[in-house]
Amino acid sequence: MRRIKKGLLLVVGLIFLQFTTDHGEALPQNAEDISPLLIGENAPEVEVKNLNNASVLFTDIVKKQPSVVLFYRGGWCPYCNAHLSAVGQVEEEVQKLGYQIVGVSPDDIEHLKGTMEKQALHYQLYSDSEGELIRAMGIAFQAAERHKDRLLKYSDNKNKGMLPVPSLFVIDKNGTIVFEYISPDYKHRMSAEMLLAVLKSLHVSD
Repeated sequence: MRRIKKGLLLVVGLIFLQFTTDHGEALPQNAEDISPLLIGENAPEVEVKNLNNASVLFTDIVKKQPSVVLFYRGGWCPYCNAHLSAVGQVEEEVQKLGYQIVGVSPDDIEHLKGTMEKQALHYQLYSDSEGELIRAMGIAFQAAERHKDRLLKYSDNKNKGMLPVPSLFVIDKNGTIVFEYISPDYKHRMSAEMLLAVLKSLHVSD
C-alpha cells in the first residue's frame, strides 16, 4: 500500500511539474482560488495582439483614456457574448463619461473578428491567446478537461488549458485599477446599468 501511495504521489508530482513547465507557473485549479490584482494596483506591462495581429502593450492601450476592460472566456461562451453585447449597447454613454471599452480573451484574431461581427461590437477586442495578460491580472485558472479542445481551436492551438474568470476592471490613464467586478460564477456578470452607475461615481475620466 505504501508503494502505491508513493507511485501516485510521483505521478501527481510529474503532472504538476509538466503543467508548471508548460505555463511558466502553476495555475489555480478552480475559479474560486484566483488571486486577482486589487484596486490601487497597476495594470501589468504585457503585450496582447490587436485585430491587425500586431503586438501592443496593454498599458499603452489604457494610457489613451480611462478604460473599462472586459476579460471574457471566448466567443464560444454564450454568457460572454451576451455580456459583450449588453455593454456594447451602452458604449455611447460610456464614451460620454470619458471611457473607452476594451475586451480581452484567449481567442485568436479570426475568432475575435467573428465575435465583433456577430455581436455588432464597435469597441476593440484584443487577443491574449497564451494568457500572459490574463495570468498577470491574476484571473487565470486551469480549465476543465471538457473545454481544452475548444480552447485550442479558438486560440490557434496556443491555449493549452487556461481560462480567465470573467472580470470587469476600470483602469485610469495612469494604469491604476480603480474598480473591479470579478465573479467565479461565469453566469454572473455586471449589468450595463450598474456599470454606468459605477462610472458616474468614479470621476477618473479627466
